[in-house]
Amino acid sequence: MERRLIRILVVDDHALLRAGLDASIGAESDMQVVAAATTGKEALALFRQHQPDVTLMDLKMPVMGGVEAIQAIRGQFPSARVIVLSTYEGDEDIYRALAAGATTYLLKDTLAEDLVRVIRDVFAGGRPLPAPVAQRLAGRMLQPELTARELDVLRLIAKGMRNKEIAAQLGISDETTQGHVKNILLKFGLHDRTEAVTVALRRGIVHLD
Repeated sequence: MERRLIRILVVDDHALLRAGLDASIGAESDMQVVAAATTGKEALALFRQHQPDVTLMDLKMPVMGGVEAIQAIRGQFPSARVIVLSTYEGDEDIYRALAAGATTYLLKDTLAEDLVRVIRDVFAGGRPLPAPVAQRLAGRMLQPELTARELDVLRLIAKGMRNKEIAAQLGISDETTQGHVKNILLKFGLHDRTEAVTVALRRGIVHLD
């Protein structure tokens, strides 16, 4: 009896990467790329149409990002298996993707042979998590959470705004803004706004792109 092909949806806005994945997967006798999307919104529509066995999902995309797309797909198809394939390696990126419902998280420098092995594992019901990713995720679990408002303030600090500008942007008082900044620094164990932005960028809490 012939083994059924693992049907795969590729979601990435870079044509070169999509072509590379198509070539790597197409070389495997038990796999087939059934569709490719360039945005999260398109991914949801194509998932509805093809209902693939495994989805390879980038995080940084226009219109709808990867985390939102994972949430949308898993919201409609709870058994969907999604492998994140991203250049983002911050612990917060990993945490958000897995919290949204991703099965596992791989970096884009993953070797082709490792990728196809993970695809087979996920298709079979596994949840393989590479050691470096698991280590970053474990570190994230030890960090204090920022509130939604603190995240808003931190994103605006990263854009170079001062407290008065942040207060005006968010419609809060200068004193409230100063309190949020103080709490952010306290949670990060830092004394400087610039250091806080550096940490936030490294961990994937905020992105400048």
